[in-house]
Amino acid sequence: MPQVLLLGGHGKIALHLTPLLLARSWNVTSVIRNAEHEADILALGNGKPGKVSVLLSSLDDVKSQADAQAVLDKVKPEYVVWAAGAGGKGAPQRTYAIDQDAAKYFIASSFATPSVTKFLLISHLGSRKVKPAWFSEEAWKRTQWLWAEGLPDYCKAKYEADQYQTALAAVTKKREPSRKFQSISLRPGTLIDGPATKKIALGHVTAVEGSVTREDVAIVADRLLARDDTEGWFDLLNGDEPIDEAVERVASQKIDSIGDEDVDAMIKKFGL
Repeated sequence: MPQVLLLGGHGKIALHLTPLLLARSWNVTSVIRNAEHEADILALGNGKPGKVSVLLSSLDDVKSQADAQAVLDKVKPEYVVWAAGAGGKGAPQRTYAIDQDAAKYFIASSFATPSVTKFLLISHLGSRKVKPAWFSEEAWKRTQWLWAEGLPDYCKAKYEADQYQTALAAVTKKREPSRKFQSISLRPGTLIDGPATKKIALGHVTAVEGSVTREDVAIVADRLLARDDTEGWFDLLNGDEPIDEAVERVASQKIDSIGDEDVDAMIKKFGL
């Protein structure tokens, strides 16, 4: 059974995701920085066939790819999930340090580790610079507002990580065509608490002002990880389609929410 490295293990999405992964008999190592949360994480394994363990490690201390690689070498995962983030805590510098820099270091180390076969990063729906064909003008204005006024530092940091993951995935696929590797960017809209609706809009989502429960995000992440045919960008909101039907649709139809973003420019930007 696969070993999952879950970064940001005490975040709300991760807390919903952990028992779902354990229910598959997968083993989860949850990375947290506060020892007081360890009991919360371990309790998620009660009655589950998979095994959960805790790694006390602060992402604030990840200053290089080598730092991220040290975590991977310790855990030896097949799957890596980035569910971490500064969460608005601290100055903008911390947003860039976690959501941008530390994320990129873990992306780089995961792609460089042959035993890692899946990398899922939780981003956000507004993380894009080119208006996709399916967006309304209102939706695009909302995206531009997020960048200019709403969450400018968060948008910049997340988009930098998204670009890097996307570019590295394209280069890796070209250089290592026989390698089994899935690069997944799950991109929910506004996150809300509350029970899962289990009804979503996934793929070419037409609005960015909608919301999605954190539990629904976790369920979608679980379903995407469980398949061998999911890769690319997946925009997500609550909607009308049952989760399993939505995941089957976007996977079987190879729907990628990346739109007209310039992947070649991303590759050039990072010198890959």
